Amino acid sequence: MKGTLTMDLKDYLTVSEVAKRIHLTEERVRELINLKQIEAVKIGRWYVHPDALVKFIESRRNV
Repeated sequence: MKGTLTMDLKDYLTVSEVAKRIHLTEERVRELINLKQIEAVKIGRWYVHPDALVKFIESRRNV
């Protein structure tokens, strides 16, 4: 099972990667995770699935 988990995490983004993609600081991304505005899992450190990032971005649209 450990190998499966590692393989799945490669599909997830780190806080640093998320911050770069949406032009925020890593600290702000962690705040958004703690506020449950960005869905993430913590396995040693926070990981965000790309679908969760899309969901967050879409929730911020003003259309």
